[in-house]
Amino acid sequence: MFNDIGPLELVALVVLAVLVFGPDKLPKMIQDVTRTIRKIREFSETAKADIREELGPEFKDFEFEDLNPKTFLRKQLDSDELGLKEIRNGFDLKKEMAEVTDAVHSRESESSSSGQGSGSAGSTVDMTKKPERSGQDERPPFDADAT
Repeated sequence: MFNDIGPLELVALVVLAVLVFGPDKLPKMIQDVTRTIRKIREFSETAKADIREELGPEFKDFEFEDLNPKTFLRKQLDSDELGLKEIRNGFDLKKEMAEVTDAVHSRESESSSSGQGSGSAGSTVDMTKKPERSGQDERPPFDADAT
């Protein structure tokens, strides 16, 4: 619960508590706080037990921590029912990107060496360049609503 509190912060909290409540009232306040926390924990445990009892035997292994979306996703992705580990291990992003860049660079060098406008049916289309327009000075239509 208090994993991110450092020793300096803990000392500052103790000094602040002594200043606010005083040395004579501080032990009574600590007892009251611990009693309240204990009652809240007991209440939550009984509520969990009641909910498990009402859900029936089908949900006896149900954990309330699974209702947290992060925990639920982590648990679902770690289980190998869907074969996601196999897919995750089989996919190498660096390798895939290297193959794509090699394909793009080889396609660019082929298109520049073969010349432009051959027009044969078996040629590949260069997707990196924009198609030439017939009228270069032609403007797109004006849309008054877009401005």
